[in-house]
Amino acid sequence: MPPLLLLGGALTPDRWWRAVADVLDGGPAVHPVPADRTTHPPEPDELVAGAAVVLTTSGSTGTPRHVVLDREALLASARATLDRLGGPGQWLQTLSPAQVAGWQVWVRSVVAGLPPVVMPRRAGFTVGAFVEGTARLRPGRPHYTSLVPTQLHRLLADPAGAQALRSYDTVLVGGAALSPVLHAQVRTHGIRVRTTYGMTETSGGCVYDGAPLGEVSVDLDEQGRILLAGPVLARGYLGDRPGTRSAFHVRDGRRWFRTSDLGRRSADGTWSVLGRVDDVINTGAHKVLPATVEAALDRLPEVRSSLVVGTPDPEWGQRVAALVVPTPAAPEGLRREPTRWVREHLRDGIPAHALPREVRLVTALPLLPGGKVDRRAARRLLPGVDGTL
Repeated sequence: MPPLLLLGGALTPDRWWRAVADVLDGGPAVHPVPADRTTHPPEPDELVAGAAVVLTTSGSTGTPRHVVLDREALLASARATLDRLGGPGQWLQTLSPAQVAGWQVWVRSVVAGLPPVVMPRRAGFTVGAFVEGTARLRPGRPHYTSLVPTQLHRLLADPAGAQALRSYDTVLVGGAALSPVLHAQVRTHGIRVRTTYGMTETSGGCVYDGAPLGEVSVDLDEQGRILLAGPVLARGYLGDRPGTRSAFHVRDGRRWFRTSDLGRRSADGTWSVLGRVDDVINTGAHKVLPATVEAALDRLPEVRSSLVVGTPDPEWGQRVAALVVPTPAAPEGLRREPTRWVREHLRDGIPAHALPREVRLVTALPLLPGGKVDRRAARRLLPGVDGTL
C-alpha cells in the first residue's frame, strides 16, 4: 500500500503551491494537517491507491472522519466553481488547507495558474490581516475569497473590513447558513456574496445560491434528506468500510452521497437546507428545526447571534435551548431574565412548541477551529435536567 504523505500547515506558500500542483499531476496522496498539530497520517488502506488527498472533516456533530478524494473530483469541483464565477482570478486564502474549503482555494489557484495571497494565520483571523492581504492582490484580475459566516461578521463590523469586502468580485461563504442579519448587512454594503453548500465528501461547495454546480445533481430521499451526485464525490472514508457503504450508494447507475441534512426544493428549482437530521429537536410530539428558531432569534435587533440545540428533558424528551449573544444595547429585561424575554418576543413568530425553554446569554458562540459552531460544546454550556451546569 503506498504511503500517505503528511503536509504540515506550517509550509510556506511556495511549498503549498508545489505540493498541490504535484498532487494534481498524479503524485502520491497527501494528508494536510493544521499548523498547530503534530500527528501522524492515518493508516492508508486500499482507498488511498491512486487517490490525491485525505481530508479530515470538522467533527461538528460527531467523530471526525478521514475522507479520500481523487484528482478528478478535485478538478471537477475547481473547474465548475471557476465557471460559475465567470473565470479564473486570484484568491485571498483565509482558511486552513487542512479543511476542504481552504484546500480547494489552492486547487482553483493551481488550475488558474495564479498563486493565491495567503493571509497569515498565526494570530487567527483578524480584520487587519484580511485588509492587508486584500491590498496585495494583483490588479487587473478578478479577486475572490472564501469565508465562513463568523469571519464575514467580523469584517462587516469594521469599516475597513467592509470596504475590503466590497473590492472582491465574489466572496464565497460556506460552512454554515447565513443569518437574516448577515444577509441584510451584505445587501446594505453591496458585497457580492455567493452562499455555498457542500462538504468534504463533495470536494467542498457544490451548490451555489441554491443551484448545483456543473454536473452535480441534487435529490431528496423519503425522509427529506439531501442526496448529492456528480463527479465531485469522494471515494469514501479511510478505514471505515461500513461508513462508506452507508453514505455512498448507486441508484439508476449513478453514485449518490447521502448527507446528514434535510432539504427542500422551491417552486423555482432553488434548493435550501433546513437543518441537520441529527440536530432536529424532538420535544413532546413535535419536531423542531433549530435553524427555524435561530432565524427568528437573529431577526431580533437585540440579538447579535444565536445557537439552538436540544437538551434532555424528563417530561418532553428534549427541550429547546438557546445560547444568545446580545448586542451591546440589549435591554435590561433580556439580560436579567433571558428565557422569559426571548419567549415573549418570539411568541408571535414561531409555534409555541418551538419557543426556547432555556436561554443563556454568552459573549460568543462556541466555535470549532474552522469557524463552524460547535453544537456539542453548546450543550455543555446549557443547564442539564437537574438545572445545573
